[in-house]
Amino acid sequence: MAAEQTPWWTWVSPAVAWAILLVAPFTGVGGLVAAAAGVALIATVFAAVHHAEVVAHRTGEPFGTLVLAVAITVIEVALIVSVMISAPAEKAGLARDTVFAAVMIVMNGIVGLCLLSGGMRHHEQGFQLHGASAALAVLAALTVLTLVVPNVVATAAGPMFSTPQLVFAGIVSLALYGSFIFVQTVRHRDYFLPLEADDEDTHASLPSNRMAATSAALLLVALVAVVGLAKSLTPTVEAGISWLGVPKAVVGIVIAGVVLLPECLAALRAAQANRLQTSLNLALGSVLAAIGLTIPTVALVSIVIGQPLVLGLDEKDQVLLVLTLILSVITLGTGRTTVLQGIVHLVVFAVFLFFAVAP
Repeated sequence: MAAEQTPWWTWVSPAVAWAILLVAPFTGVGGLVAAAAGVALIATVFAAVHHAEVVAHRTGEPFGTLVLAVAITVIEVALIVSVMISAPAEKAGLARDTVFAAVMIVMNGIVGLCLLSGGMRHHEQGFQLHGASAALAVLAALTVLTLVVPNVVATAAGPMFSTPQLVFAGIVSLALYGSFIFVQTVRHRDYFLPLEADDEDTHASLPSNRMAATSAALLLVALVAVVGLAKSLTPTVEAGISWLGVPKAVVGIVIAGVVLLPECLAALRAAQANRLQTSLNLALGSVLAAIGLTIPTVALVSIVIGQPLVLGLDEKDQVLLVLTLILSVITLGTGRTTVLQGIVHLVVFAVFLFFAVAP
């Protein structure tokens, strides 16, 4: 059966990525090697998402989108930590920049594209209001507690938590994210299921246990390869950003953008197929994982290596964050969406990108 065959590119891409990783220490990452590494990185990210989707299809909703969200977040966390360790003093704000970029990309870029595309094709789309409300409540708490509160604490100089506060913030983040996962997968799983029982995925043949296990193994291989390639390409990306003369915070946007690109395409495909619930599960699940798993991890790394971790946003970004939260509550507060909400979110995303490049 064709459904039982693993596409060739999903295992060739990680293999090529690993080959480049093995060659890079001897040749250096520059010129053709950097170009090849960039292409392999993008291809391997897509391969990782494909394997995550196979595992997701086998496990079903809402576990499926959870698998993909966690896979994406593992890549993001590993990239941030690897860069932090390589240059801790210069990258004190990288975690903040990447997490904030992920919030803006997901809640304005991805959600905006899904609402616009789905609305243009289907005029009006529906989703589970209870599930969206639960996710937004956790998102508001996570973003404010980790990205805004550091600006108002008095025990540390600058937009930073003290060590006890950092430990507490990490615990709170894990508690909030863990509570959301419990509600999503156990207590109120029905809040995150598609409204229509005849969703096209219901009729698609499930992958076998063997194929799911193969994809799970290849997913792990691809994730490690992505982390290694991205780490090796970081100096090249930083040099390009420095050459362009844009702020260093753009590095965080690049990292978040590369990691979230395939998830954006998956959510967009679902919205175009009139499966907005799946799109929102992907978007909201990924942004919650990005904060709930990233903050505790980088907090632990910061404490272990004894380097500062800047989490507080500046005033401009705080305003954009508050605007995003307010718009999200309004947009997802009725259970129905149209193209108008998509346009509004995309405009806010464009504002975020513009002021990131030209602050």
